[in-house]
Amino acid sequence: MVDELNEAERDAIRQEVERLRLEHKDLEDAIDALLAVGAVDQLQIQRLKKRKLLLRDRLAFLEDQLTPDIIA
Repeated sequence: MVDELNEAERDAIRQEVERLRLEHKDLEDAIDALLAVGAVDQLQIQRLKKRKLLLRDRLAFLEDQLTPDIIA
């Protein structure tokens, strides 16, 4: 897949990965803060955790696009 991407596409994917990592970290911090202050709105926490998991899946997908396939 990497051979099919030009440098501009790879740079765009890298930028998206960085943005998603930052958003993932922000969500993690928000969840921790909500739990720390005792503001336990379980529905809100579940939504944040679900969003965090979706970001992790998207990150894995994009990182796989940047990693060359290794033929054994």
